[in-house]
Parts: sequence; structure tokens; C-alpha cells
Amino acid sequence: MDLDAYVIAHSSEWARLEKLVGRGKLSGAESDEFVERYQQVATHLSVVRTSAPDASLVAYLSSLLARARNQAVGTRVTTWRGVWTFFADRFPAALFRLRWWWLSCLTANVLVAAVMTWWLVENPRVEQGLLSPAQVNQLVNNDFEGYYSESAASHFAAQVWTNNAWVTALCIAFGIVGFPVIVLLFNNISNLAIVASIMIRHDRAGLFWGLILPHGLLELTAVFVAGGVGIRLFWSWIEPGNVSRASSIAREGRTAATVALGLVAVLLVSGLIEAFVTPSGLPTWARIGIGVTAELLFFAYVFVVGRNAVHRGFTGDIDASLLESPVATQA
Repeated sequence: MDLDAYVIAHSSEWARLEKLVGRGKLSGAESDEFVERYQQVATHLSVVRTSAPDASLVAYLSSLLARARNQAVGTRVTTWRGVWTFFADRFPAALFRLRWWWLSCLTANVLVAAVMTWWLVENPRVEQGLLSPAQVNQLVNNDFEGYYSESAASHFAAQVWTNNAWVTALCIAFGIVGFPVIVLLFNNISNLAIVASIMIRHDRAGLFWGLILPHGLLELTAVFVAGGVGIRLFWSWIEPGNVSRASSIAREGRTAATVALGLVAVLLVSGLIEAFVTPSGLPTWARIGIGVTAELLFFAYVFVVGRNAVHRGFTGDIDASLLESPVATQA
């Protein structure tokens, strides 16, 4: 091979990649060209090494490709911008796109809890089979209220956050097989209904709702979101739609991971409310008002921020570029 002729023929392409590497942030068209030029220069380097191994030219092309690769890979490093994109686009888009799944889960669980509580209140003999009179007395007069103030607020917040994050993670993780999610949700709701019925029957309904609602609205919503997303993950391989079953599971699995990560932040908020607001000396109406406000803000986040994110093309799945090779990241 005539090395001089090869250099003359392709030097303009190398110079163009040099220019793109030095430019930093690229437009969409420039990003496409960046990928194309990188692939061309990589081919040129391979040809030079095989046919005319000139040390200086090999070093130059290798250096150029290394700088281009570092620029491409560098865009994948987690930054504050990436965190902002996650909470402003990916997470709310996932919540909005999957809204009918978790809203259905929320509605079904609330109805089941209401029916179970009503039935337990109307059938006090069931209570006697679950707890002894001494245990009921302890729960009504001491344990329920004391639960929220028995530990330091900061320690309690961390404990609640960890526990609830674990429950939501299990709902999503078990979603692939479906049934365990229903079992987890039913156990959660049945425990709530049992305690509610006992407190209501012993004229402690005001105390019960005053301590549950401030943090429980957002906390339970997060659990129901996880349950709905878990069930959607199960359905993704039962009914994959117009894509392959593997592609459907992969897409919904990545979206479920987005939701699981985002719910950690949601549960942190509910945990802080449970630790610092629920046992506080604020009037009951003020504590419940804080809980209702947090819940309304969450729904606004989903149906305003999430809707806008979906309209901008986000789905909750990770960026397509991250599924490609590192060099294609710039595109």
C-alpha cells in the first residue's frame, strides 16, 4: 500500500474528527457524524497496522481515537445533570406511562382494606381469635401510639425508610412471577385493616387516623405504585404486544428499575413525615394536612411533570444510547 497516498486520501477525515473532538458539546447531526468518523478512523488504523505499520501514524490515529472514545464515554459519567434528568424526565414519565396499572392497584387495595375493616368491625369475634384481651388493650392504649415515638426521630426515619424501600423492592422484584406481589400487598393491607378495626371498635378512631394519614397516604401510594409496576412486569411476558417476549420483559424490567430507584426518594419523604410530623405536637388537622399536601404534590408530579415528559418522548426506559456501544453514546 502507498502510505503517502493513503494519508492524502483520508487526512481530511482525520482532521474532521479532530475538530469534532475539540468541540465538546455536539448537535444531533454532529453527533451522528462523530460516530461515523470514529468508525472510519478505527478502520483506517486497522488498515495501517496491517498493511503499512508506520509507528508515528499508528500513534497519531490511536491517540485520536482514544480522545474521541474518552469524550464519548465521558458523557456516561453520572452528573447532577443526569440526576436532574432522572427526576424531571425518566421517573415521572415511567409513573405516568404506567399510571393505569398502579392506579388500579391502589383502588383495589383501598377497596379491599375498607371492606375488611368494615367486616372486622362488624364481627368482633374475629378479633378475639387474633389477639388476647391483654394484647388488644396493650395495642389500643400503648403500642400503637408509642410506636411513632419510641425511637429518636432520625433513627426512626432511617428504619422506616429502609423497611418500606425493601417492601417496594420486593413487589417489583417478584413482579416477574406475579402472584407473590398479590400476597405481599394483601398481607400489608390485612394488617392495616386489623389494626384499624380494633382501634375503631375501642373508640380510638381519631387517634388511629391522626397517626396513619400524615405519612400513610404517600407511603401506601408508593407501595401500590410498586405493586402495579410489578404486576405490569409480570404481564410483559404474558402479553408482549408487537415486540418479542424478551424485548418486552427487558423494556419493562428497565422501567421497573427506574421506578424502584425513584420510589426510594418518595419513601424518604414519607419516612421523614412519619418520624418528624406524625408524632409531633402539631394539631391533628395540621399533621393530616401535611400528609394530604404531600400526596397531592406526588399526583401533580405524575400528571403534570410526567405527562410533559412523555410528550417530550420519555417512557421511563433508559436512554437508547446507553444500550449501544460507548462510542455511540454521543449520538
